[in-house]
Amino acid sequence: MGRVAELAGVTVRTLHHYDAIGLVRPSARTAKGYRAYSAEDVERLREVLAYRRLGLGLREIAELVGDASTDVVARLLQLRGLLLERRDRADAMVAALDRELEARGRGLTVTPEEQLEVLGGRLYDAIGGAYTATRRTEPRIATQILDALGDAQTVLNVGAGTGNYEPAGREVTAVEPSAVMRRQRPVGSAPCVAAVAESLPFEDDSFDAAMAVSTVHHWADPMAGLREMRRVARRVVVLTFDIDEPGWQDRFWLTRDYLPEFAGVLEGFPSLAGMADAIDARTESVPIPWDCADGLFEAYWRRPEAYLKEPVRRAMSVWTRVGPEAEQRAVRTLGEDLESGRWTERNGDLADLDAADLGLRLIVA
Repeated sequence: MGRVAELAGVTVRTLHHYDAIGLVRPSARTAKGYRAYSAEDVERLREVLAYRRLGLGLREIAELVGDASTDVVARLLQLRGLLLERRDRADAMVAALDRELEARGRGLTVTPEEQLEVLGGRLYDAIGGAYTATRRTEPRIATQILDALGDAQTVLNVGAGTGNYEPAGREVTAVEPSAVMRRQRPVGSAPCVAAVAESLPFEDDSFDAAMAVSTVHHWADPMAGLREMRRVARRVVVLTFDIDEPGWQDRFWLTRDYLPEFAGVLEGFPSLAGMADAIDARTESVPIPWDCADGLFEAYWRRPEAYLKEPVRRAMSVWTRVGPEAEQRAVRTLGEDLESGRWTERNGDLADLDAADLGLRLIVA
């Protein structure tokens, strides 16, 4: 037991306590009566300690690791989601501190309220609130998704977030690993299961259709998630984007001229063709209207001033992923180009377009 405690970074007393409450019980004893941990015991201990270090209580941890409906892979994926959520919160706090440092460096006054919000409990709620304020269902994109769903009556929404694009008049079940997102789902919305795409807790062919909207790039294993959707549903509809085209970064002026780091965010993301082949699907283009109601990353292609607004950017995961330095540089340079007229000189032809193909795609199987 001493060796296990040393490797795990806990005390022997902690292991005794976990044994006494039935949380992690060694499955054997040595000839001298010492506790002996098997590989399975160590695996369980690893899960318990990981959840403990995320701040979960022992009772909640016991329910998670003792859930007979999930296997170890599903629990590890859930744990990974929690860790990513914690990382995103830390990144957001760093970005907020950087903004305060910049303000102080310019001699600007930072109010007590702003100081407290940087590290207070309201920070992540404010960031999440920006999502519901700007990420709304775009009717024209919704129509295309509904057409792809066809006559499906039972629909699984994977990576459902706050519930945008969930079809009315159908029997919808939502899957969302993020507690922050689940808390923002409107009252009366579809029932939501805490699970991940890569390990859906449903039997084969449980649904007429499974849908996933602007979420695949957040999955730990997109290909596994797509295959799971195909397993549980007879039809699959996925809204994602195309990075197969050579020079795809140049089709959108924001990534071409101001945020080249965006390409690094998608490093390792599967090709559109590969995802379609994995579930024997076809693909179709999804034009983004100039007045798109859904504040996704490319939504403001004809309204560049929107990218200068903090609440707009906070609802786009890209900005957190590239980091505060790249974000501040991109925003500063874009602001200068808008003020000088350089942006209009480069992109003035966009004013005549009602919609643009910026790589948004539907995968339909």
